[in-house]
Amino acid sequence: MSTSPTRIRNPWSWVPSSYLAEGIPFALVIWVAGTMLKDLGHSDGEITMATASVGIAWSLKPFWAAFLDMFKTKKFFVLWMEVIMAVLLCGIAVALPLPNYFQITIAVLWVMAFASATQDICVDGIYITSLDEKGQAKYIGVQGVFWNVGRLFGTAAVVWLAGSLKEDHHLGATEAWQWAMGFSAATLALLAVYHRFMLPTGSVSERPESVGLAFRNFWEAIVDFFKKDAIWGMLLFVFLFRSSEGLLLIEGPLFLQASPDLGGVGLSLKDKGLIDGTIATAVSLSAGLLGGVFLSKFGLNRRTIVFMALCLNIPHVCFVVLSQLAGPGHTLSFWTVAALVTVEKFGYSFGFVANMLYMMQQISPGRFHMTHYAFANSIMNLTLVPTQYISGPLADHVGYKTYFIIVMVAAIPSVLGAVFAPFPRKVDGAAAVGTGRH
Repeated sequence: MSTSPTRIRNPWSWVPSSYLAEGIPFALVIWVAGTMLKDLGHSDGEITMATASVGIAWSLKPFWAAFLDMFKTKKFFVLWMEVIMAVLLCGIAVALPLPNYFQITIAVLWVMAFASATQDICVDGIYITSLDEKGQAKYIGVQGVFWNVGRLFGTAAVVWLAGSLKEDHHLGATEAWQWAMGFSAATLALLAVYHRFMLPTGSVSERPESVGLAFRNFWEAIVDFFKKDAIWGMLLFVFLFRSSEGLLLIEGPLFLQASPDLGGVGLSLKDKGLIDGTIATAVSLSAGLLGGVFLSKFGLNRRTIVFMALCLNIPHVCFVVLSQLAGPGHTLSFWTVAALVTVEKFGYSFGFVANMLYMMQQISPGRFHMTHYAFANSIMNLTLVPTQYISGPLADHVGYKTYFIIVMVAAIPSVLGAVFAPFPRKVDGAAAVGTGRH
């Protein structure tokens, strides 16, 4: 049983900022940390094996998601996680000049990942419990867009700042990244202040009288989750949807940064940040919004989800093209790289929306809505961990040209998963109705 929030705010006042705050730490942990470590002289294999393991935190969310709803409020945890992450980023900045900075940075990233995962659970909980199904469908594109803005903030603004400090102000790599981490920390701190006043509380569940009852409720949430109609088919779809993305997630940016002598593109930090922060940003924003509009108009059904799976995966061919063109003695123009990367980002942002709405409206509804959404999200992220982990060593072993062909082959299960995705639940509301067929 839950109660409605006492005050409903205009979703535009908090949906964009809350998903921006979700995307920033994920980007810093998964992408920016790798870029930073690459710039500081570490190999692809060393980076992906260290940073991919950190991603496990997002896959363990179900183990504490149910308990977050039992103490304090969702807003309470969101605010504190944002403050803690700001402090942790300051910690990385302080540690970078130390001899053992690599080990310290990875340890801090682990803690930051758990804080970010906790924030994700509660932001999603606020979204689900503050909006009805029509509202969820209406703002799902906004949610995806601003999560990607957070991602782009890290991969564009933070990386560009580090590059500018190196190239224009002649700072050393370590000092430049110290300032970049401090800038990230200040951004999260400001978002925490804003959310203190603008973020809804979200519904408050009926709370258990004892720890034993809390564990019993958690077990009930697990049992209830696996009793859902067509649950194994739905989970297989969620697991497979991003099967090739994990191979591209960390390794793609490292390839763009790698020297042409090693088969990479050889982008500078400033150029890398500029591509992500200008054309690609605008395209990703419009693609996410178009994805939401597309689903609102045509509904979430088997045909639309297959189409969006193709949109998510086919643009990976852009990295195949880049890897075939790049190499020793082959300097690619800035605009060639920008155009191909932008096409890939458009497809990703457009197609990604389908997976989020599928989990929200097919898997998670019921008594344990927030907890079950966290379960589905975690399974979705779980497929990224092993693929990210092997991406660096595999690319080092076979070379970039062969590696990105492997990425394209790995996209096949994603499309097949969409073809056979079950739709056991008919969603009310014209804006989000699918065919509802098994």
